[in-house]
Amino acid sequence: MTNRICELFNIKYPIIQAGMVWCSGWRLATAVSNAGGLGLIGAGSMHPETLLEHIRKAKLATDKSFGVNVPLMYPEIDRIMEIIVQEKVPIVFTSAGSPKKWTSYLHDHNIKVAHVVSSAEFAGKSEKAGVDAIVAEGFEAGGHNGREETTTLVLIPSVRKATSLPLIAAGGIGSGQAMLASMILGAEGVQIGSLFATTIESSAHSEFKKCVLGLREGDTHLMLKKLAPVRLIHNKFFNQVKEAEANGASVDELKTLLGRGRAKKGIFEGDLDEGELEIGQISALINEIRPAGEVVQSLINEFNESRSSLLNNSNYSF
Repeated sequence: MTNRICELFNIKYPIIQAGMVWCSGWRLATAVSNAGGLGLIGAGSMHPETLLEHIRKAKLATDKSFGVNVPLMYPEIDRIMEIIVQEKVPIVFTSAGSPKKWTSYLHDHNIKVAHVVSSAEFAGKSEKAGVDAIVAEGFEAGGHNGREETTTLVLIPSVRKATSLPLIAAGGIGSGQAMLASMILGAEGVQIGSLFATTIESSAHSEFKKCVLGLREGDTHLMLKKLAPVRLIHNKFFNQVKEAEANGASVDELKTLLGRGRAKKGIFEGDLDEGELEIGQISALINEIRPAGEVVQSLINEFNESRSSLLNNSNYSF
């Protein structure tokens, strides 16, 4: 399989593992890259020195392409970008902000840039900013989301019309069938988070992973829209947020409730009551913890089988 995404990132399969906070360390990123996809180290939950350690360990663990995901609202972003350049990381995925400032800086150091958007409008702005690829993420996703609540099925064809850049679909993708559907809609690759968050190599706590395996439809909701929208699992903290928002809590009140380290407490430390438990809607279909490489191969096998089945189905005429 080859297309613009594979060529841009020098990968075998157009599958990108999302750079999720507290899940995406060097072990997960290199496992995905070694399996033929593109693994991303999630800088959003790392101090600069920690990121440096993960990048160097990744270099030792793989000779394949890997990258770093950088939320642009990160407080120490100058140091993060400096480390990425010094370590000659070949690919950066940016999110949660405007890519205009950093894209040219990264390009000056021969680094490819993809930016995550939640609307066709921001896709167009990102293309003008000079990014190399767009990740269009529907509101089914677990991480920082768009307030528009546009589903992936609607977002991908809309963004495809708005930009000619290589396009990656994200949000609610957890199978080869969903990968095929995304490509039919105009995407050339997929970014997957939740499915990789529950793999063996994910740095998430075992209690968090087991919690995800027990989720059903409707067990997550998009919350904290006044701050940065995230999809949360129903738990004690979720109920506190829901009550606060129902009572008209201000941004400052929500910040106080969120406090510091809430996501770390839930995802990394396994506090299923007080932690902020982020995961996508596709979690309702995840029922086992597998190696990341096995997940990549399963996605490709399902994709190929679904494509062949569709083309050979006598009920359709192509």
